[in-house]
Amino acid sequence: MTTKPKHSPKLLEKTVLELLSRRGTATACPSEIARALEPEAWRPLMQPIRAAAARLQQRGKVDVYQRGKSVRLEEARGAIRLRAAGAGDVDYRREPHRYRIGRGEEGVLTVQPYKGELLPLWRFATAGHARDSALAIWKKFLAYGRAGDFVGMDMARKYLQMGFTRSRRYANHRGGRKYAKGTRTELPRTEDPQKAEAAEIFRVYWERARKHRRYLALQRHHVALTSPAQSGSTKPRTR
Repeated sequence: MTTKPKHSPKLLEKTVLELLSRRGTATACPSEIARALEPEAWRPLMQPIRAAAARLQQRGKVDVYQRGKSVRLEEARGAIRLRAAGAGDVDYRREPHRYRIGRGEEGVLTVQPYKGELLPLWRFATAGHARDSALAIWKKFLAYGRAGDFVGMDMARKYLQMGFTRSRRYANHRGGRKYAKGTRTELPRTEDPQKAEAAEIFRVYWERARKHRRYLALQRHHVALTSPAQSGSTKPRTR
């Protein structure tokens, strides 16, 4: 006699979509979805949930990311994160309540119209480029704040953070690649003085942004308005 699975493929797909819908612009790990179904015995659900996510991706309902890059789930090995496919089609200036702060720099290349406004300003090839770029993004950060636009401020904060992390990566590893292709073996470290200086320039502005009074006040207001949906996402880290 065949035992019917406790969680059917249809239920798993429904659970994936419901959790990702609540996350908005933020991503989720398959383990979070497994824990939502089975808080204690969640590990056996990992593969079924990955399979459900793969089916949803094939139907255009879920996007899959690995180390920040879009991937096909069936080709991915190791940790992945999931996001609702429609999250990138929203105008978050018109619908700020759908914005989720997320982890680190999540959303920098998808949240519109802010990506279109900030990405052209983002440069770090040299210390001079970084200085001009960080100042331009900082000015946008302040302008968003004057307009009471938390999403804009948070996106500008993320671009400053990304300026630091990307510059630092290139400072440590020529070409920006930290690991040997297809492995988790770290490549030999280098030190690029220009990229190191660029990273420090962005770091100073990023620290200033994340501690800005107006930003913190608008952040509290945004989290209060979007709770409990916001409760599953991660606030910007403090260091």
